Amino acid sequence: MPDRILVIDDEAQITRVLRAALSAQGYDVRTANDPDEGLQVFRDWPPDLVITDLMMPGISGVEVCRAIRSKGDTPVLVLSVREHERSKVEALDAGADDYVTKPFSIQELLARVRAHLRRAPERETAAIEVGDFVVDANAHSITLAGKAIHLTPKEFDLLLHLVRHPGKVITHRALLTAVWGAQSAHQPEYLRVFVGQLRKKLENETGKQYIQTEPWVGYRFVPEGWSGNEG
Repeated sequence: MPDRILVIDDEAQITRVLRAALSAQGYDVRTANDPDEGLQVFRDWPPDLVITDLMMPGISGVEVCRAIRSKGDTPVLVLSVREHERSKVEALDAGADDYVTKPFSIQELLARVRAHLRRAPERETAAIEVGDFVVDANAHSITLAGKAIHLTPKEFDLLLHLVRHPGKVITHRALLTAVWGAQSAHQPEYLRVFVGQLRKKLENETGKQYIQTEPWVGYRFVPEGWSGNEG
């Protein structure tokens, strides 16, 4: 079965171009030209990925992100002509997984779509146990001190990369490339938002800090109970 992609944009030309480009890659595509219609399609025809404009009449793209995120973990890619970091952070904080500024390259957008739809490598069959964390890449599940933690797809991908390298400093560029792809290597706002979200979810459970900031360099994952001889 081909992956399903829902495109929500009030510009008919954008939806036509994206439908043609995505369909040519073998995706099953549906489009909507207003956010209310888009959310109805989302409910009736659950997609594997949503591409939505940020600025639309009526419900904004940020509200669309929140509505989709409240229903589950479907990846959301936001499009907008706005280039300010504030709008990017607002969209990411609302649940978006990625951000592309108009005008954009179709090839770049397709690369981002592939990255978000990519599954965990089949070769990784065993769960990773580090300290009080157990992460199953194939099942996309994580437990912390025996309790299941709910993460969005990109939160999970980010934590998984950190868990694979406990105690080591991972640079901003390395994390961005590993989780969002090489095209996002110079967009640090992704990390600030998603590391902040991860910290809240993990610290809310235990009150402990697992992700340390190395100023101007990157982040270090230090799980409770990790001896330094594991992994």
